[in-house]
Amino acid sequence: MSLDLVKNVRICEVGMRDGLQNEKAIAFDANGVPMRDKAGNFVYKDAVDENGQPKLSKSGKPVKESFVLSVENKVELLKKMFAAGFKVIEVGSFVHPVKVPQMANTDEVFKAIVAEGVPADVELRALIPNARGVDRAIACGCKKVKLNVSASKGHNLANLNCTPAESVAKFKECVEKAEANGIGISGSISMAFGSPWDYNGVPMDDVKEIVEAYMNVGINEISLSDASGMAYPTQVYDMCTEMKKCYPENDWWLHFHNTRGLAIANIIAGMQAGFYQFDASFAGVGGCNFVPNATGNVATEDVIHALDQMGVNTGIDLDQCMAISRRVVEMLQHDTDSYILKAGASKDLRLELPKGQ
Repeated sequence: MSLDLVKNVRICEVGMRDGLQNEKAIAFDANGVPMRDKAGNFVYKDAVDENGQPKLSKSGKPVKESFVLSVENKVELLKKMFAAGFKVIEVGSFVHPVKVPQMANTDEVFKAIVAEGVPADVELRALIPNARGVDRAIACGCKKVKLNVSASKGHNLANLNCTPAESVAKFKECVEKAEANGIGISGSISMAFGSPWDYNGVPMDDVKEIVEAYMNVGINEISLSDASGMAYPTQVYDMCTEMKKCYPENDWWLHFHNTRGLAIANIIAGMQAGFYQFDASFAGVGGCNFVPNATGNVATEDVIHALDQMGVNTGIDLDQCMAISRRVVEMLQHDTDSYILKAGASKDLRLELPKGQ
């Protein structure tokens, strides 16, 4: 029995934002080898202020130094993604540079890539927290922005310092300003499939309430996100089936972190329910600041490889995709959570039979 899957899939490359925003500066030893602790985890540099004193968090713990890719590095990656066939790319976010230093140059990246030229069929987007983010998009030439709210009240308080209801109340101003300036706008719902603060799960009715809030202000492109990495295939299928039945007019995306190794299985479950748009992150880079031990969004090359094997069209060249992820690893100077970068593509695995014992 064959799987009943969609035949064409769109991938949004979110490594530029969801991946890089979590990067910290790794400490290296005298031989230039990344340092690790006894458990095998990377050791990160402590951040210091202008006087050379350690920066401390509100709880008194050392703050780790952020790793920021240059504008030139980011533009290089964008151009490689254009060539590889990516049509939707999340370039960064318009958030406060103190809160997310890795995204501080997002405005300059947009200005630089717009000046060089963006293919007409490529959509570049950015995450925004509020109406000020729309202003920044207008100023730098960004033509698509995305709002976010958490289905978990606890997570939304930790991430945005307000309740989901308070977040929803701010959507209308953002939408009106974006539309008045010819900027597209979409919405995402993080923790839609589970949250470490909601021990009995996130009720589907809570997710529907946020979907309807987006729709009430004119947003019909909505992403369901599993930032906690808690989703599982039957749950994903049920959620997607219900959303398509109740809100058939919406344009849906799915966003899975691979924390527990189920991201590709969850994508396949979404495809069986008729969803065809998915986020992925080059080399599997990323994490979630508010979820312990969270890994990044599923590796783009892993997704493309799996879909290629199943005969599903993405329009993205796997070899070029893998080359981009290798370049990312080179820039970041550490290994990542990508199966295909470690094992290679199945099509390239060729061994000669032994000639004798």
